[in-house]
Amino acid sequence: MTANTLFYIIIAILIINFIVDKFIDALNAKHFNDILPKELRDVYEDTEYKKSQRYKATTYRFGILTSTFSLVLTIGFLWLDGFEFVDNIARSYSDNTIIIALLFFGIIMIGSDILTTPFSYYSTFVIEEQFGFNKTTIKTFILDKLKGWLMMGVIGGGLLALIIWFYQFTGQHFWLYAWGLVTLFTVFMNMFYSKLIVPLFNKQTPLETGSLRDKISEYAQTVGFKLDKIFVIDGSKRSTKANAYFSGFGNEKRVTLYDTLINDLEDEEIVAVLAHEVGHYKKKHIIFNLMASILLTGFMLFVLSFFISNPLLSNALSVEIPSFHIGLIAFVLLYSPISEFTGLVMNLVSRAFEYQADDYAKNTYKAEPLITSLKKLSKNSLSNLTPHPAYVFMHYSHPTLLQRIRNLRT
Repeated sequence: MTANTLFYIIIAILIINFIVDKFIDALNAKHFNDILPKELRDVYEDTEYKKSQRYKATTYRFGILTSTFSLVLTIGFLWLDGFEFVDNIARSYSDNTIIIALLFFGIIMIGSDILTTPFSYYSTFVIEEQFGFNKTTIKTFILDKLKGWLMMGVIGGGLLALIIWFYQFTGQHFWLYAWGLVTLFTVFMNMFYSKLIVPLFNKQTPLETGSLRDKISEYAQTVGFKLDKIFVIDGSKRSTKANAYFSGFGNEKRVTLYDTLINDLEDEEIVAVLAHEVGHYKKKHIIFNLMASILLTGFMLFVLSFFISNPLLSNALSVEIPSFHIGLIAFVLLYSPISEFTGLVMNLVSRAFEYQADDYAKNTYKAEPLITSLKKLSKNSLSNLTPHPAYVFMHYSHPTLLQRIRNLRT
C-alpha cells in the first residue's frame, strides 16, 4: 500500500461517516412531528410540544451546519497538507521530540477550538437562549474556555509527554506502559473528579439538613448503601437543564444533585432518581464500564504499537519526517470505524444496564415517582419523545422515555 492510497482511505472514512450520520439524522428528523403515544401525552401541553418541535428542528439544522463545517475543515486541512505545515512550525521551535509533539497538538487543538468557538457561542447564546435554557454569562463562557485549555495543556500534555517518553525508551512495547499510565489516570479521575476538577467550574455545597436529605439517607439505609456525601452543584449557573450523578468509590463515593433538579422535582422523585443510580452501583455497572473502558484503551494502544513505527502513516499526511505525533493522528483517523463499532456495542450494553437500574429502583423504592421524574426532566429539556429506532441504536446510551415507562409499569 502506498501513502497516497492510505490518504484516500482516510478521506473515504471521513466522508462515509459523515454520510451515515446525516442519513440517520434525517430519518430521525422525519419523526419530529409524530403524534405522541398515549403514555407520553401528559408530558407536554400543546404549546410546549410545539416548542419542543421547534427546538428539535433548530438544533437539527444547526447540527448539519456544524458537522458540515467540521468535515470541510478536516478534509481541507488534509488536502492542503495542514499537518505538515503545523509540524514544521513546531519543529522550528525545538529539536526535542516531546516538545515538538506538545507544540504540534497544542496548535491543532487550540486552533480547532478557536475556529469552532463561534458555533459554540451561537448554540449557547442564541439557540439555548431562545428556548429559555441558557444561564451562562459571557464571562463564564470565556473562563470555561480558558480553564479547558489549561486543563488540556497540563493533563493532556502531561499524559502525552509520558507516552512519547515510553515510546522512545521501550519501542514497540510502549503500549504496555502507556496502558498502565492511562489505567491509573482513569481510576484516579473516577475517584477524585468531583473533588478536584468540578470545583474549577462549579460550586459544590453539602445538601443541607432537611426532609430531602432525611429521605435519601433513609432509602440508602434500607438497601444497605452507605451514602454520607451528598452535594448540590450550581448547575443553574449555565443552564436550566437538570441532572444528578454518582462518582467515586469507597470513602470517596458521593452523589451530586444539580440545584435545577432540586427545584424541578419533588423529594420522592429525587429519591427515585437516586434509587436508579444506586441500582447502577449495586449491579456493578460502574465497575463494568470502568473495566470496559480500560480494556478498550488497552486494545487500541496494542493495535497502535504495530503501526506507529511505520513511516507510511506520517507520509499519508504528507509529512516526510516520521514521528509519533503525526503517526498518532493518522492512526486515530483510520481507527475511527473500530471506535464507532465499539461505541455501538457499549451503547447497547448501557441501554440494558439502564433497564436493570430502573428495575432496581422499582423494586427497592417506587416506580411511579421515577416515571414522573423522567417525564418532568424530558419536558424541561424539550426532549425528543419520538426518536427514530435507527437513531436510538446509533446514539442513545439510554432507552427512550417510552421504553423506560413501559418497562417500569410491567
